[in-house]
Amino acid sequence: MATVVEPDESGTPRPPAPAATEDADGEPTQPPHRTGLRRLVTLSLPGSWGALVLACLSFTPSLLPRGGFLQGLIWGVTAAIGYGLGVVAAYMWRAFADRQPRPAASAAWRVLGVAAAVLLTVSFVLGQYWQSQIRHLMGVTEYSVPLVIASPVVAAAVFGLLLAAGRGLRSLYRWTAGLLDRWVGPRAAKAVGWLLVVAGTWLLVSGVVLQGAVEVANQAFSVKNSGTEEGARQPTSTLRSGGPGSLVGWDTLGLQGRNFAGLGPTAAEIQQVTHAAAVEPVRAYAGLDSAPDAESRATLAVRDLQRAGGFARRNLLVVTTTGSGWVDPAMVDSFEYLTHGDSATVSMQYSYLPSWISYLVDQSKAREAGRALFDAVYDQWSALPADARPRLFVAGESLGSFGGETAFSGEYDLRNRTAGTLFVGPPNFNTLFREFSDHRAPDSPEVQPVYKDGRTVRFSNAPATAVPPASQPWEGSRVLYLMHPSDPIVWWSPDLILHEPDWVAEPPGSDVLQRMVWIPFVTFWQVSADLPFSTGVPSGHGHKYTTEYVDGWNAVLRPTGVTTQQLADIRRTISELD
Repeated sequence: MATVVEPDESGTPRPPAPAATEDADGEPTQPPHRTGLRRLVTLSLPGSWGALVLACLSFTPSLLPRGGFLQGLIWGVTAAIGYGLGVVAAYMWRAFADRQPRPAASAAWRVLGVAAAVLLTVSFVLGQYWQSQIRHLMGVTEYSVPLVIASPVVAAAVFGLLLAAGRGLRSLYRWTAGLLDRWVGPRAAKAVGWLLVVAGTWLLVSGVVLQGAVEVANQAFSVKNSGTEEGARQPTSTLRSGGPGSLVGWDTLGLQGRNFAGLGPTAAEIQQVTHAAAVEPVRAYAGLDSAPDAESRATLAVRDLQRAGGFARRNLLVVTTTGSGWVDPAMVDSFEYLTHGDSATVSMQYSYLPSWISYLVDQSKAREAGRALFDAVYDQWSALPADARPRLFVAGESLGSFGGETAFSGEYDLRNRTAGTLFVGPPNFNTLFREFSDHRAPDSPEVQPVYKDGRTVRFSNAPATAVPPASQPWEGSRVLYLMHPSDPIVWWSPDLILHEPDWVAEPPGSDVLQRMVWIPFVTFWQVSADLPFSTGVPSGHGHKYTTEYVDGWNAVLRPTGVTTQQLADIRRTISELD
């Protein structure tokens, strides 16, 4: 657009005065513009204060102990968020005050520098103290001093990368707005420019980048799926999928399917642990390569279950796997020990990907698999005479509980169509889990809710003790959710960004530090960073469930004649799987 040059009082054209402009962070610049490295490292004073505040808050404790690298990552991410919030807040204040940006005085930067030195030092020391308390609470002994010392470097690198990315997007916006300014008004150009940049970035990340990453991950895990872990051998028993007479080929089961079918206790091993007569358990499984779609895989798995005599056993267990097709051996082994092998378990694979990737890119596969498998089993089971049917149980861990829930509409459906259910470490987005938890008794905490006086559905983090409410009867089918107060998979939710959850506002669980508080933005990233390390803690904490399966199944199955000594022996055997 053309620049208008106004004449002075004598009629001589007056050159325009150099106008103050804003840099990438809303700070004023004067011509000539800063260029090169100096412009790259220029920071906004309000943004820097925001980065300092959130950086200090990033040291507050979360659910699990954090190592130096992870603390540096959270430190850098939250500092970048704080910087952006500071810049936006300053921009909004100037808009309401109707004034132009002014350069910050040197004294203001000196005050920031002193405050940063003091506050970061205090926060760093407090952070290490809190982390030592969490490690002591969970019995974690691993601690790397060099990584703790390197955490500021990690934080600086992460902060710099995110700041550079943000400035790159803003430069792209200004360039786009400049082009649009030739055809539309400046306000419209800015608004449309922002919309184009935001939409383009989202499409790029969710479309090209995310889809490409998923394809790479799918290829990588599909290669892994073709392998066989040490110890998993093709069964010689006709009671296992992949064995003699099986309708499912051993080579089609996938890595986790071969683990499921090729491992597990024999009748002799069950008898050795329980000191009681036992029979060989039945295990049926269908892998991704066993049939082309979820319905046909479910049908095949149930046909193989029927071939092996699974419907003639006293106890029948339907397990929905995690994303990669994994079935926690502690879950099924505990079931088989407590039933003295008079059991059959059926499951199937629906993805190559780990649970967290499956959740991000395709939750529908878990839903479809959980519903298809249970429906196929129930169709055959319900056709049997009532006095000749096995007791029907359902189980799932993590994303497997998410898929397992989808076969049921609610409490009464679970009660009417199963003899019992065990869901372990349920993700926070599970539909029924949220329904039961959100409608809990007002005086019960979210980490241990009580739903409808515990008549069917109950929750526990220590099933070896009485499952609350102990004073109320628990008759008929039992549905039990196992969840640790420190399990980030149970408590992670996007709502953590701006809303304080009850599990933080209420008194904390037994293995969560009392000093944990909710902080907007910060807590979300802290719990997000806990997720990949949720199983890297001792059993009984985080997402590590081992011997809890024994006591959980004991509560749901209510086996007759199982003594306290037998339970202790089974726990010891299951603990060796860890």
